[in-house]
Amino acid sequence: MARRYDIAIVGAGMAGASLATALAAKMRVLLVEAEDQPGYHATGRSAAFWHESYGGAGVQPLTTASGPFLREQGLLSARGAITIARAGEAAALARFVDTFAAQRVRIELVDRSMIEARIPGLRAEWIAAASEPDCADIDVAAQHQLYLAGARREGTELWCRARLVAAQRQASGWRLTFADGCEAVCGVLVNAAGAWADAIAAMAGVRPIGIAPLRRTVVQLRTSPPPPADLPLVLALDESFYFKPEAGRLWVSPHDETPSAPCDAAPEELDVATAIERFSEVTDWQIEALERKWAGLRSFAPDRLPVYGFDLREPAFFWFAGQGGFGIQTAPAAADLAARLVLGEAGGPVDPARYSPKRFY
Repeated sequence: MARRYDIAIVGAGMAGASLATALAAKMRVLLVEAEDQPGYHATGRSAAFWHESYGGAGVQPLTTASGPFLREQGLLSARGAITIARAGEAAALARFVDTFAAQRVRIELVDRSMIEARIPGLRAEWIAAASEPDCADIDVAAQHQLYLAGARREGTELWCRARLVAAQRQASGWRLTFADGCEAVCGVLVNAAGAWADAIAAMAGVRPIGIAPLRRTVVQLRTSPPPPADLPLVLALDESFYFKPEAGRLWVSPHDETPSAPCDAAPEELDVATAIERFSEVTDWQIEALERKWAGLRSFAPDRLPVYGFDLREPAFFWFAGQGGFGIQTAPAAADLAARLVLGEAGGPVDPARYSPKRFY
């Protein structure tokens, strides 16, 4: 006999776990994960920073609203960020600063001498930058476990190795069937499946939105000199790379966005080589060894904003997807916003209208 729940959330990464925690005190929640453990894909491969301008002006309200919770829970540690620019990019850098300053982000233009003080060995072509002192590292594993523990404490059931194979609409909600033959019945089905979001929608008979998985590569380098412990997160204004220190090593990404089918992503050698080459164009540090390389999928809606809300044509299907590479840093505000929508509650610090799936109809 199938167990009955008020709501079933497909995907137990940061998105699903955070929403389960936000709802569990008021609803009977089932959280399902296809893998052996939650957080295996995008959540477990994050570069782990909270950066208000990352993801653009449409994402920033969610990031900013998430900051207080992340600080209060001790999940942030000071890092700072510097977005660097070459000659000829001065006007674009000024627009970048003006955009986020207007949204009350602490950001300012800094000159070459300030950049050199923060990034030793900086090559000559990098002449200007924007500084964001509030950028911080996130303890992603602790954040994810905090949500999972909170959800369990409030009665959420977590099913791992539970790959959804059928979602049948019924008068009172959904009958869900999993690969192992188990079934569950729920009133509302939440799609928090990341790279698999469109596939889950199609399985449920809901029109896919066009959420596209894009592969992102990160490499870990041993350098001489080692990166200073207080090195900021360094990003290119043209979004061609970012890098940050991690336990005496350097994490570098070429900021690649290669279309991919939903899968267990693996790095391509060309992207690894590109990451190393682009870092070499920034500083004169010697690269002594490539120690690790990995890749993850970041999933975007067509307008690159997340999708939160009930489907326009299927009112028992809730989208919680398309969170790109910013789902970790926006999780507290996103979960609060989505829980309010599910429960029919007003209020909250972020206007949900811009993230509604209705914009695609």
